[in-house]
Amino acid sequence: MIEIQNYIDGELAAPVSGNYLENIEPAKGEVYSKIPDSDKRDIENATAAALRAFPVWSKTPAKERSNILMRIAELIDQNSEMLAAAESRDNGKPIKLARSVDIPRARDNFHFFATGILHFASEAHEMEGVAINYTRRQPIGVAGCISPWNLPLYLFTWKIAPALAAGNCVVAKPSEVTPMTAYLLSKICIEAGLPAGVLNIVHGLGPKVGQAISEHPHIKAISFTGGTATGKRIAQTAAPMFKKLSLELGGKNPNIIFADCDFEEALKTTVRSSFANQGQICLCGSRIFIERAIYEKFRDAFVDRVSRLKVSYPEDPDAKLGAVVSKSHFEKILSYIDLAREEGGHVLTGGEPVQLGGDYEHGYYLRPTVIEGLAHSCRTNQEEIFGPVVTLTPFDSEEEVLAMANSVEYGLSATIWTENLRKAHRVAHKVEAGIVWVNCWLVRDLRTPFGGMKNSGVGREGGFEALRFFTEPKNVCIKL
Repeated sequence: MIEIQNYIDGELAAPVSGNYLENIEPAKGEVYSKIPDSDKRDIENATAAALRAFPVWSKTPAKERSNILMRIAELIDQNSEMLAAAESRDNGKPIKLARSVDIPRARDNFHFFATGILHFASEAHEMEGVAINYTRRQPIGVAGCISPWNLPLYLFTWKIAPALAAGNCVVAKPSEVTPMTAYLLSKICIEAGLPAGVLNIVHGLGPKVGQAISEHPHIKAISFTGGTATGKRIAQTAAPMFKKLSLELGGKNPNIIFADCDFEEALKTTVRSSFANQGQICLCGSRIFIERAIYEKFRDAFVDRVSRLKVSYPEDPDAKLGAVVSKSHFEKILSYIDLAREEGGHVLTGGEPVQLGGDYEHGYYLRPTVIEGLAHSCRTNQEEIFGPVVTLTPFDSEEEVLAMANSVEYGLSATIWTENLRKAHRVAHKVEAGIVWVNCWLVRDLRTPFGGMKNSGVGREGGFEALRFFTEPKNVCIKL
């Protein structure tokens, strides 16, 4: 039984309470490790360590900070196979997905911000004959980073790397559902020579650890990725304390397929954008809108391909989907499939658990599910399911599909399939989403701003947007 530890003041440590939580391997439905049941006292210790480290770290030259972050990136790369296996076991995803996406991206996050901080510049404005203004960018102090369970190390490092690169110290909480790679990152940071207290990782439950981070008076900024309801609670705590907030929240993303699309490319990518990571990516296109002229053709081809996707244990090299992350999430997804039937939907494929044998008979496996016949305004089409479930809806005009696409409370991402350039621009400009892909999906340039509109969040991550978030601008005006 693996016993995970917190990482505070440069050392691995047990929780103050001495209590631990069970960590379940979703592919088997069995406990395989113990997680610290940390509380406010652990956050207090972590924050105190961060405050002690901040004066030195914030004044450490950017080149030296860059070198340490580059060393962390190198160690992630050197340990990629071990980290991929740990991510797969902890999350339930196919190991080849963790190998090809999660761990390389975690490495790239550190590499990108390690180099990015060397090119981060501020502005100067001359008032002719009067004065010159220049803007300094200073680290905030101690930042709180709270990450989700769907892409554990990928999104954890997406927050930590820019915060550290900008000269802040961090108190971070990974999801209690998938803590393992954050624990392994602790060991990597020690090996890389990251100074004590610069990064502190505290494991535990959201109401205890996440709330303590949100309400701590010396944590000046909160970067959170997760559900909209949790983001609202964090904002209610942090906003009256005037903390900086970056909230990347839920999505109910439209995938709009026009009749003039590249049919084969749209079909192939839509299968992936629907069910990658068991549909547990905030950017998955869960509402598929298909122009009526090709609706039946696309539907039949899509259902045929989806019905042949292999659901299997994570180590299976042929697995296209693994286990969903937990029993409670498994039950939530099934409840939405039942709701879809009640709302008049017709399940074209999937809609049921998958029973594997042997060691995996108690795992949380679901067939990828495709549903048609639902009104765009029903709960199934309005609420985030966050699993391997998509709906198909025909449309007749741009105006109609935009009204349906924009009808939800979310506005994270959208995908548009058309070979008509003018149409692509028109629809991209009118769809309410912070990220729009045209004739592709999940093509990510780390320099671009990432985030959503409406209830999908506040602020942007990525590139210099992240470095700006983790710094305070100070204008200096000098009279000539």
